[in-house]
Amino acid sequence: MNRELIEAIGMLEEEKGISKEILLDSIRQSLEQACKAHFGKSDNIDVSIDPDTGDYKVEAQKEVVEHVNDPALEITLEDARKVDPDAEMGGIVTVDINSREFGRIATQNAKNVILQRIREEERNAVYNQFSGKVHEIVTGQIQRKQGTGFLINLGKADALLSEKEQVPGEMLRIGDRIKVYVVEVQNMSRGPKILVSRTHPELVRKLFESEVAEVAQGIVEIKGISREPGNRSKIAVWSNDPDVDPVGACVGMNGSRVGAVVNELRGEKIDIVTWDENPAILIENALSPAKVISVLADPDEHSAKVIVPDYQLSLAIGREGQNARLAARLTGYKIDIKSETQARDSGEFEEMFRQEEGVLTPEDLVSAVEEIEAAQEAEQEEEVEYIEEIIELEDGEELPLVDEDGVEIVYEYIDEEDEPDEG
Repeated sequence: MNRELIEAIGMLEEEKGISKEILLDSIRQSLEQACKAHFGKSDNIDVSIDPDTGDYKVEAQKEVVEHVNDPALEITLEDARKVDPDAEMGGIVTVDINSREFGRIATQNAKNVILQRIREEERNAVYNQFSGKVHEIVTGQIQRKQGTGFLINLGKADALLSEKEQVPGEMLRIGDRIKVYVVEVQNMSRGPKILVSRTHPELVRKLFESEVAEVAQGIVEIKGISREPGNRSKIAVWSNDPDVDPVGACVGMNGSRVGAVVNELRGEKIDIVTWDENPAILIENALSPAKVISVLADPDEHSAKVIVPDYQLSLAIGREGQNARLAARLTGYKIDIKSETQARDSGEFEEMFRQEEGVLTPEDLVSAVEEIEAAQEAEQEEEVEYIEEIIELEDGEELPLVDEDGVEIVYEYIDEEDEPDEG
């Protein structure tokens, strides 16, 4: 029993993540390659390995001939009967090959085949492992600096955190453990190339999924994310369960859940607002923490006019326009923010309230009256005859709705008790 071979295969399987079948197949290929290097061909070679014991056989199929021209393919009848007493001229016999007879070059080639196959399968195993983690977060240790980026050790592979995927101002030190978002995994000849990010908006989503059970379970949905890495993020959340407050679930008791995300992002502020299918309400929520007087949204143009109290204007816009910018990205609307005074001076204040609430100004009333009068004149021009007469109906008799000329007949019901007394 070749116990050492089986133990070596077991160690490789555990350390490199390469299956036993692949390793045995690589050994089989290496022996075939050694035969080709030793005999010049391997078409008639058969290699078999017992997966339990590690014992292997190398055999050659040779034709029985009278005169041997190619020892690799042919054998004399005399030699064939040493292997198989029943061998006949023109038949095929199986001959065992002693691999120890292979030359040094053939043996080295066999080793190279095994090592190359192991390296290929190791690269494939790492690629398969991390290709399944694309668009997920992984934890790694900063290994070393490479140019303007950093190499992050993920265990069996290193990932590249390029300069553009680093948060501006974030201090990264060798040895730090950080969470990164896997953007892409490329299968290269020298091994998989793993590209990760600390600035991707989806990193925020995945961090909340890891901290908030309701988000991971799909009870609370993160409908949108806008982010300026290192400074502030806004997320819009929605609950599929009316008994679950989406904002409260993400914030956690005493802010514990959102605090864990903020700590991982090294102090980046996060605004959590309620998502709404009504764009005006969503825009109002997105401008939080600013208070809003009115929002007029145009879904066709994806634009909105917003009026805020004078003292809330700077808060609504934010430092260098950040709050308004993040709200616009979160909602997908171009947002025009004005203070109440600015809106009143431009006349937009009254205009927005008319459109929102249906309030009529004096001008609106004059216009409405003119429209009513024009409609009445049009009615008077219609030729409609009204015939006044008392008609008594018998049981089951029905009244005609129009006369012979097609003119509508208007009837009035008169109770006999209401008729005036004669004389």
